[in-house]
Order: sequence, then C-alpha cells, then structure tokens
Amino acid sequence: MVEQSDRAPLLDWEEIPPADPSQAARPPPREEGGDSGKKDAADEKSSQAAGRRPTGTAAGTGWSSNAAAATATTTTISPTRTVTAVVSGDGSPGRTETTILGWDRPKLLYPDRNATFQGISARDQWEEKDQIVAVFVVTFDTRSGNMVEWCLPHDINLDGVEFKSMASGSHRVTSDFIYFRKGSYFGLACFANMPVDSEQERGARMKSVGILSPSYTLLYRYMHFLENQVRHQLQCPGQYSPLEAFYEDKKAILPPLGNGLVTACPTWSVTNINRCMHPEMKITHPAGCMSQFIQFFGEQIMVLWKFALLRKRLLIFSPPPVGVVCYRVYCCCCLANVSLPGIGVSVPELRPFFYVNIADISALQTELSYVACTTEKIFEEKKELYDVYIDNQNVKTHRSHLQPLLRLNAVDKEKYRKLTEQRQLLLYSQEVDEDCTSNEEDLFILFFMELNNRIFQTLSEVAGSADPTLTAEHVRAMGLDPQADHSFLVHLLEVYGIDVTLVIDNLCCQ
Repeated sequence: MVEQSDRAPLLDWEEIPPADPSQAARPPPREEGGDSGKKDAADEKSSQAAGRRPTGTAAGTGWSSNAAAATATTTTISPTRTVTAVVSGDGSPGRTETTILGWDRPKLLYPDRNATFQGISARDQWEEKDQIVAVFVVTFDTRSGNMVEWCLPHDINLDGVEFKSMASGSHRVTSDFIYFRKGSYFGLACFANMPVDSEQERGARMKSVGILSPSYTLLYRYMHFLENQVRHQLQCPGQYSPLEAFYEDKKAILPPLGNGLVTACPTWSVTNINRCMHPEMKITHPAGCMSQFIQFFGEQIMVLWKFALLRKRLLIFSPPPVGVVCYRVYCCCCLANVSLPGIGVSVPELRPFFYVNIADISALQTELSYVACTTEKIFEEKKELYDVYIDNQNVKTHRSHLQPLLRLNAVDKEKYRKLTEQRQLLLYSQEVDEDCTSNEEDLFILFFMELNNRIFQTLSEVAGSADPTLTAEHVRAMGLDPQADHSFLVHLLEVYGIDVTLVIDNLCCQ
C-alpha cells in the first residue's frame, strides 16, 4: 500500500528504500550510452566544476525541479503598430549578445541529486501545479499488436496512443522516448525493449509508460520516473502501484469544460523562452539538443529558419530512435521566436506536433502550420500534408514557389559563420576563463531571435513611415540579401500582412 502525505513528494509513490543504503536496489543500467551510474557521476562532476546552481532531485528517479527564480523582462501583446525592439549588438547582421535581454537563466544540466533549495522549504519544493491528465502503460502483444495495457483514469479516451507511444520500427532499438500530441493534450512516453526467454513473447518484451498533459513544457520533469517505471514494468509486469500513486498526486485540476487547450510556447515573451521553450528539452539531453541540432544540419539551419519564420508545415523523417528527432522538432520551433510586441498575432502558430503516424493524417490535414517528425516513409507520398520534407539532412519541398528558398546564398552562409564563431568563442570562454554565465542553448535561441527581431523591427518602422517603401538598404539592414532573399521577403510580407512596397533594382511588388 502506498501512503500519501499532505505534500505527496516523489518518494511517496516509490518503494521505501531499505534502512541500509548498501542494500538499496540499483536501477538497471541503460542500454544506450554506457553505464548510467558513471554517466550520472560524470554529469554531476561536470555540473559542479561549472559552478552551476544545484536543483533538487529525488534519489533514484532523476526528477528535478528548478531552484532559482529566473529574472526576465516580459513583453506583452500590443495592438499598436509602433513597436520598440529589444535588440542587442552593434547593428551588424547575426551579432548576438546573450546578456542584453535582462534575464539570468538557472543552470539545469544534471544537478547534484542530493542538493536542496536554499530558502525554500521541502514542502514548497513539491507544490508546483502539475497537470497530468492521464498515465498509461502500452505493451506489444504478439497476437493483438500494440495495445493499452493499463491506464488512469480508466475512462479516458486513449485511442491511438498505443501507436504514438511505441513508434513504428521501435523493435529495432532497446530504449527510446517519444513526445507526441493526442487531441488537445501533449504526451511523453518512455519505451524499452527487453529480451526474454519466452516463445509466446517471441523472445522480446516491449512496453512504454507515458503521461498526458495540456502542455509539453513540464513533461521533462517526469522523464527519469518514466524510464524507471518502464524498466519496472518489463521486469515486474502488472505492478502499477507507483503509477497509481503518481497519478493521484499529480492529476490535473482542469477547467469545468475539461478538455484543456493545446499549449505551445508564445513567441513574444522572453520570460516564456526561459520557462517554457528551453529547459524541458535541455535537461533530458546531456549534450544539449541545440548543439546537436547545429552539428546535424550545419548551414541547412538557415534554410529551416526561413521556412519556420514563414510558418510552413515541416515534416521530419527519421528511423528510430525517435527521441532525438523530437528535439529537432523543438529546435525548429525555436528558430521562429520573435520578442517584439504584436508581431505574429495574425499568423498561424508554429505548433510542435512531435511524433506523428498514419493515425494523425486527418489531424494534419487541418493544420496550417506545424513541425512534426515520423518514422513512416509513407508520409513522403502524402504531399498534401506538408510543405517541407526533411529526410536526414536533405531539405526539400514539392511547392515550386518555395523552391528558391532551398538555395543558400552568401549572406546565409555568413550568418551561419557568425553563429559558429559565437559558439566557438563561448566554448573557449567556458573552458579557458571558466565563464559559465551563458551556454550554447541561450546563444542559439537569442541568435535567431535577434535576427527575427531585426527583420520585423525594420519592417514595422518602414510600414509606419510616411513612405512605406522597402529599399535595398533596408533589406541589408535586416541582415538579408536584396536579390537572393527577394522571394523570401515577398512571402514574409504576404504571410504577416505587412503593408510595404518592396522596391529592389526595378523589381516591384506590393
């Protein structure tokens, strides 16, 4: 029996450890990435050496919670046309300063598991408002295929979750994690595949343990708990008491209408970049998902940036594992951030769908803008569902009017060079000067935010002037090429409904 205290901390829904720490059962080692104990020790050592603030983590689960309150300048929507940019640098394209926006991000990478929050009581540390609307276990049955084995609440509609939380092709990997959407909710599931000596199970037992929430921004907190629980389900099938206690502790208190809303990160709030768009992905990826994103796509990031800013439908194909591809979905969404008031309120929101399969086809047909990933190659043939298809590092579009945007120009390459240069300077300062006041994720997000802010600040000023004519000089000030980026600018003006006249070398369009 699981007892619940009034504060219901994580340890209340786990087995009580033995009195002698040496007798405590060690969690099974991760199948990928080497020995988990060594990894944790290395991560903790790295975190301590970097001088990062500690965060509290319940032993044996990896559940962590932010200790420091972030300081931010929050920008709100304004209905007026006149805007004031929050832009740093000396006006040169691509120049980024990571301290100009007035906020100090808490350091979240793999903290000391035994650390506590200074000035915050143990009770307060566990009283953040979580909204878990469902917890479930999915299994692969050799006769029935993927099926929901158990869930709470028992009457919730989980149709399709059995395929979202166990991606097509998952039998080829030993473990994975998957972000996905289910109607108005976001989900996170951890998958594991364990060899068994059983003819009935055909030599392998595969399960996923997952949760649903109205927002994806706090799902990262439960990653380690879900990883431990899926291993527990593989070794001890049918023992659901930790999951039951978890749900009772963290179940959502939703509005009377009940279904909640799909929550994506607003693009106009610097505060939300700190609390919403960033930490949930970094904390579960030791190498930093932004860094891997840059290294994986290279200069092609500048192509993805333009499509993201134009709010196109982007579909990423990759075989399993799916988790790292879900991070690419998130990173693509980060390319379109704008912190200026009033910008983008009339355009479709760039929504992260994360993992999708054939069951999502009808939902995708109604979406005007999204980023998603899939392991199913059949999607490539469904050209009506997407504008841009990304297969490995190959970015392509079947829409003829968008094909000029696939070509990198000299200014694109220069912006990418500045981004990589800034990264190298940052890494050098961290290593030589032990400067840990910033990180690659901050640099990446602010780099593209500044690019976007500069573009829309210039466009807003021109549109609000007595002569709303956009000249080549304006375009260069925006960090774009007047000729090579002409098509991009035409699409940008149309998508955002900005009323200026584009005049470049006798080329004129309204």
